[in-house]
Amino acid sequence: MIRVTLDRPWLRAHLSRPMRVLSWAPYGAGWRETGLVLWREVRDRDLGPEVDALRWLAARLPEPSAVAMMTSCDIGEWQEERVAVEEVTAHCVVTLGLTNAESAGARLGRMAFGYGTINVLVATDAPLSRTGQLEAMSIAVQARTAALLEHDIPLPTGSVTGTGTDCLAVACPPGGRQRHAGLHTAVGEALGAAVRVAVSRAAGQWLAARGIVSGAGSRNP
Repeated sequence: MIRVTLDRPWLRAHLSRPMRVLSWAPYGAGWRETGLVLWREVRDRDLGPEVDALRWLAARLPEPSAVAMMTSCDIGEWQEERVAVEEVTAHCVVTLGLTNAESAGARLGRMAFGYGTINVLVATDAPLSRTGQLEAMSIAVQARTAALLEHDIPLPTGSVTGTGTDCLAVACPPGGRQRHAGLHTAVGEALGAAVRVAVSRAAGQWLAARGIVSGAGSRNP
């Protein structure tokens, strides 16, 4: 459903067909029909305080019809997971950094260690309506958060539930009428499992690379 190619500074997620993508991505936010979702790897030298990050990204896009996200993570460490439940398949691609970690409802007011973000794309072949796609987005966010809570990474404000700059995109075939995508449905189960496994694996990889033991707290990497 998703074919990933790495061509630094771009990570490209090629969808198997044009899909309706719902996101709050820096480029292509809201609903957009496209066959391509992009990650742009950035460094401090790219985005100084005087740079308009959204214009900077738009000016460099290799494909204007895409949805595009930005990350300071090593995009070569992306993770993916594909899950099938009954007749529904979900496929998730994740890049993850936790240097900008926060706990929902109690912000630090500063970045924990610097820049970092979690960018998630999950695609399903379920023919969701726009309302169903909104519900699917809520399941994906739940799954992202659940995966992080399993690693039990404390901050002074509580357990890490995400970062201050996370982005999430949900893709499905356009024109669908399936209204429900909640936890009781096959699409909710498939989508939730794909996101939860991919995010958990990516978080474990990020923590291990910095010598941080899950549940031991956020030690300075």
